[in-house]
This record gives sequence, C-alpha cells and structure tokens, in this order.
Amino acid sequence: MSDFPTKARVVIIGGGVVGASTLYHLAKKGWRDCVLLEKNELTAGSTWHAAGNVPTFSTSWAIMNMQRYSTELYARLGDEVDYPMNYHQTGSIRLAHTKERMQEFERACSMGRYQGIEMEIWTPEQAKARYPFLETHDLAGVLWDPSDGDIDPAQLTQALAKGARDMGQKILRFCPATGVTQKEDDSWIVHTDKGDIACDYVVNAAGYYAQRVGEWFKPYGGRTVPMMVMSHQYLLTEQIPEIEAWTKEHGKKLPLIRDVDVSYYLRQEKNGYNLGPYEPNCKGHWMTEDDVMPEDFSFQLWNDDLDRIEDIVADAMERVPLMQSSGVSSVINGPIPYAPDGLPLMGPMPGVRNAFEACVFTFGIAQGGGAGKVMAEWIVDGATEWDMWAVDPRRYTDYTDQTYCDQKGMEVYGNEYAMHFPHHEWPAARDKKLSPVHAKVKELGGVMGAYNGWERANWFAQDGDDTSEQATHTWGRSGPWESRVKEECEAVRDGVGVLDLPGFSRFFVKGDGAAEALRGLITGGLPKIGRINLVYISDNRGRILTEMSCMRLGEDDFVMITAATAQWHDRDILVKAMPSTVTVEDVTTTRDTLIVTGPKSRDLLAGLSGDADLGAGWLTHQAATVAGKPAHLVRVSFAGELGWEVHALNEDMPAIYEAILEGGAKPFGMYALNSMRLEKGYRAWKGDLSTDYSLLEGGLGRFVKLDKSQDFPGKAAIQNEMQQGVKKSFVTLLVDAGESDAPYMSCIWKDGEIIGETTSGGWGYRVGASIALGMVRAEHAMPGTALEVEIYGEKYRAVVQEDQPLWDPENLRLRA
Repeated sequence: MSDFPTKARVVIIGGGVVGASTLYHLAKKGWRDCVLLEKNELTAGSTWHAAGNVPTFSTSWAIMNMQRYSTELYARLGDEVDYPMNYHQTGSIRLAHTKERMQEFERACSMGRYQGIEMEIWTPEQAKARYPFLETHDLAGVLWDPSDGDIDPAQLTQALAKGARDMGQKILRFCPATGVTQKEDDSWIVHTDKGDIACDYVVNAAGYYAQRVGEWFKPYGGRTVPMMVMSHQYLLTEQIPEIEAWTKEHGKKLPLIRDVDVSYYLRQEKNGYNLGPYEPNCKGHWMTEDDVMPEDFSFQLWNDDLDRIEDIVADAMERVPLMQSSGVSSVINGPIPYAPDGLPLMGPMPGVRNAFEACVFTFGIAQGGGAGKVMAEWIVDGATEWDMWAVDPRRYTDYTDQTYCDQKGMEVYGNEYAMHFPHHEWPAARDKKLSPVHAKVKELGGVMGAYNGWERANWFAQDGDDTSEQATHTWGRSGPWESRVKEECEAVRDGVGVLDLPGFSRFFVKGDGAAEALRGLITGGLPKIGRINLVYISDNRGRILTEMSCMRLGEDDFVMITAATAQWHDRDILVKAMPSTVTVEDVTTTRDTLIVTGPKSRDLLAGLSGDADLGAGWLTHQAATVAGKPAHLVRVSFAGELGWEVHALNEDMPAIYEAILEGGAKPFGMYALNSMRLEKGYRAWKGDLSTDYSLLEGGLGRFVKLDKSQDFPGKAAIQNEMQQGVKKSFVTLLVDAGESDAPYMSCIWKDGEIIGETTSGGWGYRVGASIALGMVRAEHAMPGTALEVEIYGEKYRAVVQEDQPLWDPENLRLRA
C-alpha cells in the first residue's frame, strides 16, 4: 500500500462507533495525524446489530453527561459533516410501578435539570394522552425525557468517519492489528497485516475483542481486560396499520417506552415495533471451552432463543395491546460486551504508559458521542472536562478474574434497569479479597460490603435483625441497620470501637530523591520524620486528583496510604512521578489495618502494649508491640475521636484483633464511619474530592504551598485562581431532611434557582441531624445562609454551617 501510514500520533484499534468518535474528536482538537484500524468493515462488531437507542437517563453523573453530549452532537452531526442521518428524538416514557421507582425518577429528573435536560414527571393520564396505545391503570407515575430517541448506528459511525477523514485522519479497513511493541521512550509500534505504524499513543477500542487486544499490553505492565460477552436479543414486529396512521396524523414517531420494572424497551421501528428485553434468565457467550470466541465474528449473529424472553414479550403485549395484532418479522441476537458494573472502560490503561482504553460499551450508541469527546480530552489534554472515575479502567484491580467478570456481567444484564439503593449490596461474585480476621468479623455479625473487592463490615447485626437483600430496597435511612449504626457511633463516642479496614492502598516509596520527587508532585509540604499528614495532588488545572496520607519513616523513606478504590489510580500517579532511583512498592495485600478509636482507646491499647508511647501527639506514628505482635501505631482517626490506626502484617492481625475485642472494644462498620466523618467534614475520594473541583473550591487551600520552589502540577492554575477568586465553595449543610438523606449530586437551590450540588450526605448520630457536604456558588457560602436541598423530588430547608467540624469543632477530643 503506497499510502500506508508508517507514523501517526495516535492509533485506534477498532472501527465501531466509539473508535470512529474518538478519531473524529481528536481531529476536532487539532490532532489530525491519527489512524484508525479495523479488521473488517466499519461497524462490523456490536455497532452493526445495535438497536440504536439514544437515552440521556442515568443516575450516574458522568454517564448522564456523556449521553447528554451525544444527543447534542447527533442533532447537529449530519449538517456538520454533510452526511445524511436518521436521528429521531421521539422522547421517551419511562414507566414506574412503585413509589421507590418514582423516587429514582425524581432523582434522575433533578440531575437532568441541572445538566439542562428538560425531563418531567408525568401522571399516568398524561402518558396516556401522549401515547394512546398504552395501558396505564397500574402505574405509579412516568418520567418523560424529551431528548430520548434512536439513531441508525451505521449512519452515525459513517458520519463520524467522514468527518474525521475530511479533517485529515486515516481509516484503514480490512487491516487487522496483530500486536504492539513499546519502545524505550514509551512510544509504540502497532503491527498490522499490512505493515507497522509507529505512534505516540494506542487506544484499545476493540469492542468485544478488547480482552484479546488487551493481552498484547501485558508485557508492558498491562492486565487482562475485565469483561465478558452477553447474548442480547431484540425482536422486530411486522408493520401495524394503526402506527402508520398515528405517524401520518402527527408527523412524527411514537415516543419510546421503557418499562424498567419489567425490564424492556419498546419503540417504533418504521411502522412496527422493536422490543428489547433484558431478561433475568440471561445467557453469556464465549465463557466455556466448548464455546470459544471465533477469530472473526464480523456481521454475524446467533440463533434466536425466544423461550428466554417470552414472559417479558407477553407483559409488553399487555402493556401495549396493539402489539398483539402483529407477528414477529425478525429477531436480532448478537454479542454485547459487559464490564462487571455494566459501564464502559474509558481512560488510561492501568499500569501501561501512553495506552488508553475505550471499550466494553454496553450502550455504545448512546454513549459514543460523549466517549469520543472524553477520550480526546484524556489523550490530548491529559484530563477530562467532567470527572470520569465512574468509567475509568483503574476502578478495577486484581480481583477481577474471569469468573468474577462472568458472574457480575450476568448479574448486571439481568438487572439492567434495577434501582441502585444506597444500602444494597449486589450478591454475585463476592468474597474475592478477605481480611485476615474476616471469619471473626462475620462471627460478630458483620453485614458485609465490597470495597475494591475487599470485604468490609458495613454494620453489625444482632440476633433477629433482618439482613435480607429485600430489606435494603429503600432510598430511606431507616432499615434494620439504623439502630445498630447509632449504637456503634455511640460506642465510639463514649467508649472505644474497632473497625477492621482491609484494603487500605499503601505504597512504600523510598530511594535517593524520593522526598524531592514528592515535593514536586504534591501541592503542600511533607511531614517530618515520625509524623504523618494529608497531601494532595492536583492536575494541571489545579483540580483535585487525589488525596493521600503521607507517613515519613526516613529522609527518603515514605509510606503513602490512600483509599482502597484508588489503588491502581494512585499507583500510576506515583510510579510516573518518581525518578529511576526511587522504588514504589505496593504492599496493600500484605497488611491489614484496624481503626481503634474513642475516649477509652488509650486505656485499651495501654493494656496491650508495653513499649508504645501513647502520649505521643496527634499525627505521629511509631513502631510498637501490640498483643505481643509487631505493629505500627498511627495517631489519626477518621471518626474524629481520640484514636489510632493499627497496621500489622496479615499473619499477626488475628491475635491483635482478638486482644482488642477482649479489651472491650465494640466492633463498628463502614456506615458508622461514614456518619462520623461527615460530622467532621472529612472529604471522601471521588465524592467530595474529584476533578470536578479545584483544591481551592474544595476548601483545601491550607494544603497548598505556593511559596515552595517546586513547580508542582497545577501550581500556576491555583495561583491564578487565588488571584481571580473561586467560583464555587465547599460547604457543610444541616438539612431538615425527611426519611432520606441527600445522595451524591442532589441539587442545591436558592430562590428557585439551582446554585450547587451535594457531594455526599448522611445522618450524623452524634449531632442528631442530617448532614450534606456540597459545592455552591461562592456568594452563597456564607455561614447562616438558608438554602434548599432536593432529595428524591422534595426540597428541604438547609443552612450553611461555619467552616469547622460539626462535632468537636476545636478537635479537643481528637487531640486528647
């Protein structure tokens, strides 16, 4: 091939809608020497057989942003690139059968309103007026989304491809990538059947082939891509005269229907129906030795399996009796990739420099436009406009073996429209990572939750408490856990509690130049030897990238501790920032942590350790013997009481834990810890601390040292923001809440206008009030300001508090 490109800035592997969108958006940002490789024809994978629905609805802020952007792009794309497209924004009617579903709709409606999507809550009668063929007698209500609709997936992909080509990008069809080689400067050579292409960056956008492509990156620090493949069916009916007549009369298609409690969508397809179920008795493919993924499944389908979906089809026919007048004309049964949580993998490839993932899209057509925008920002700018942790590939770590992925993919598919209640834990593929005292925690009544694969107790049940999954199906704070969480908080307040906290991500960072490298990375200062402090890392815009606890053992010897879920995210940050003389060792899995806290914690530990200096002040650490075992005592407490973290090797922790329990400590769980950290105003990562906010907006200015010589990331941006003033301010609110506390991204109102959002919320059992942490426009952040917080459709009075902890504002208990 005389025109075969041997060099490119970016090579994208995969020619579906996401690959094409990424290529298009790279060109829009000015990178016009990029190449897309497709082993067959464009759209040959999941894009080809996709139904083409384009919803905006989501209860994930990041996903809603992506899907909203897609609808905005698709509405103008045909004209923008001069390519005809069938895009119908019909609106959708989402049906609710229960009060709980209506509360979910109210939450999504509020989020949509904040993003400029004019969703509305309708009565069943309003829905009937808009959709005369719909049976509404048993409905609790309806969510109307005017921007919902459908698009032709092939036309969309070709339009994006044309736009990219017109701006100079190259697309090589029938040119399969066969492998990659990374050079010493971290650039890449992508091998193909037609020659090699040298490039700076590689993007795995290979759809349901993404796991195979991901194997090529293992020699360079990669891992097996966490995914599986589901069989998804939808059926098309024959043409129906009544639909044709309605369409002619109104000049448009019927709205799309989603009966999320039964689990299907129903939309007009020409003058018939397209019915797409997500059945609980679902089927995965390519999961066993006798069902292996073929080398090429382009433009292929499986045989239909209507027995799996017959109950849902029957229900849909009762909901829209008009369906009964028509037969089935065809059934589409094709592969859809699923990550363990049903969300795509988008962002830096874990452990691999200059490689990205944009794959495993379950709803690729709806998210494709936004995905291209986000991927171009990741690659060109190194950061995205919106915080995209919800889809970041580094949210998964080493617990996602294939069995886990298969079980979770089946669970997510079978519960595609399920409500994600705040106290609910999904049961599939559990017990992937266990603390060394897991059995004892369970024996004590621990009701477990999964945190980056680690099992931790959320609360401790007693005999007779309802620990069933059904009991958690509520948006309210009340449940079997409530009285127990209150007791746990009171035990910490009045006596001493112990929390087993496996999975604390911890890294040993040491070697010549470690201190100077860290000073050039963090926004503030390092602790002295023997002390510990919080450090923050910002991106180049001055936004909050991560928070770590920094424990200094020597001049160039540190332990960096961070959230369980941040393990691979923060590992990559540290590894990238350190010179060759410094090692970064991940020791997360070799150690466990106990939080021992409360006014009687000193007395308890004094009886277990003869060599510990328990009079050492707050923010100190020391090696000591506890219950005859070597440990490290750290004088901090996320609960805001006198306390220590006890760090020890896994093999030593059972004896330590047993001795602490025998010393009178009451076990408490993550729900109690969350309640107590809210009372102290302590921020949680990827809720209150995210790249949606700058450090100054987050109220973290005291952790920034602009006068230090090191030019840390974001220094110039923070300096400029300090001069210009912040646009948003972090606030603590006391809320006159009802049965529920404010979830993440609840709207904050002032005089009928949205002026901010909550970042986390819950009940404070020590202060006896509902608390919300959040961000508001700076002019509304004065203490005493009366605001309103919208919680599941209802507005509740809230008052801005002083910039200090609600509990023990002077930290006297913490420093005791």
